[in-house]
Amino acid sequence: MFATDYAIAIDALARAAEERGFESLLVPEHTHIPTSRRSPWPGGPDLPKEYWHTFDPFVSLAFAAAATKTLKIGTGICLLIERDPIITAKEVASLDRLSGGRFLFGVGAGWNKEEMENHGTDPRTRWRRLRENVLAMKKIWTEDEPEFHGELVSFDPIWSWPKPVQAPHPPVLLGGHGRKALERVVDWADGWLPISVRAGDLAAGIRELGRIAVEKGRDPKTISVSVYGVPPRADQLKELRDLQVDRGLFALPSEPADRILPMLDRCAAAMRAVA
Repeated sequence: MFATDYAIAIDALARAAEERGFESLLVPEHTHIPTSRRSPWPGGPDLPKEYWHTFDPFVSLAFAAAATKTLKIGTGICLLIERDPIITAKEVASLDRLSGGRFLFGVGAGWNKEEMENHGTDPRTRWRRLRENVLAMKKIWTEDEPEFHGELVSFDPIWSWPKPVQAPHPPVLLGGHGRKALERVVDWADGWLPISVRAGDLAAGIRELGRIAVEKGRDPKTISVSVYGVPPRADQLKELRDLQVDRGLFALPSEPADRILPMLDRCAAAMRAVA
């Protein structure tokens, strides 16, 4: 759910999700939306207002983590191409440690070119920047004196603590679709995070992901699959289970508690029917 200033409070949503037995709660990110609206939204002609009302994801997830004990919290997705990798590595490690190792790090390259440009990111290099940011952050998380020297990201040896609780680091879930996205997942991510309505034939995509992993010498079993935008229907969840999908993510609108909680109950009923 987009955690916004007019929706159910994120800590209340987190408690409600944990009480109903959900595994995780993810929030997306947009720092802002340029008013030009030149970049078309992939979801349709009218961009929902939650895109420019959403809270910072790490602040939201800190509230969610503090309000729960077992619920995993994560970004779905973090626009890492608009962020400094050293600062973001610190935020991820801090949240993972303070939550007791419950953080999931979903990342992506985004679609709004004007938004990227306002952060100094060239849209033409966003995928290369995303890769280097992730690789640099992995070194910060796992090394005592990390350094990184790439085309777009470079720093000499640094000290940066805390380190994450999860070893070797929180799982990096990459959003995207198509052959190139799957290759990126295999090369430098820990999981694939497709959007259900854009994934096409999900079974074919999962098979291709496995083939690419084998081609590149990686065990396909080390790559998780989390599908975003799953309908709250038991038959849909059973299909995902049969495909050995690790995580099905229901999408909730940015609405008040009196509307969200009944939706959450319907999602929980579908989940229990499969579990």
